[in-house]
Amino acid sequence: MGLLDFLTNEGDKKPVEPAKPAATSADTDFFGNSKPANATAGDSYTVVSGDSLSKIAKNHYGDAAKWHQIYEANKATIGSNPDKIEIGQVLTLPSL
Repeated sequence: MGLLDFLTNEGDKKPVEPAKPAATSADTDFFGNSKPANATAGDSYTVVSGDSLSKIAKNHYGDAAKWHQIYEANKATIGSNPDKIEIGQVLTLPSL
């Protein structure tokens, strides 16, 4: 069906509007990008080689500066030095 057909045969009908994305503002960041899938409440994360609390915070929350929240939620597991996380530790990632 072409534009001319629409104008001549079905002038009283409106064209179909394009579908709108189902994402809500809670699913996207300021720029409309999807938030990481692991950014749900109360997730756990197993430390892998090369990890740091700031890297985990960057991947989970999108902000490396939020490593303090991860540390506070896991002080009993991590200990007194937040720089010494170990491979295989299971950390709780609090919702913010």
